[in-house]
Amino acid sequence: MSEPFLAAITADPIDRAAAEAFVSTPQDGALVVFEGVVRDHDHGAAVNALDYEAHPQAEEFLAEVCREIAQESGLRVAAIHRVGALTIGDVALVAAVASPHRADAFAVCARLVDLVKERTPIWKRQHLAEGTTEWVGL
Repeated sequence: MSEPFLAAITADPIDRAAAEAFVSTPQDGALVVFEGVVRDHDHGAAVNALDYEAHPQAEEFLAEVCREIAQESGLRVAAIHRVGALTIGDVALVAAVASPHRADAFAVCARLVDLVKERTPIWKRQHLAEGTTEWVGL
């Protein structure tokens, strides 16, 4: 049997449909998908673009988070994080969970996103409109 999770880091645009298809089963009545989208501001400063960089073993950390959430919940989960140069409106993270009922799907997806952000060594450099850059998550 294949793993009940999908974890990937990619430099390509994220295929949301692939994440949805991976987690969905005929028993599921709820599908929750989170998209982390690059916004044009952070803490009051205007942002023009982001560069995401990942530790060489970041995908292993991401897989461990997905494995833990899948084991805890008994549900299939997916998390895909993008790296490289992203512009405003680009999707940086897709997390997906499906379950028979919506409450479980919402709760598990929220926990998945929180742990991905907490434990996966991916950092972003924000290009601020004023011409400077700053690192976040170091």
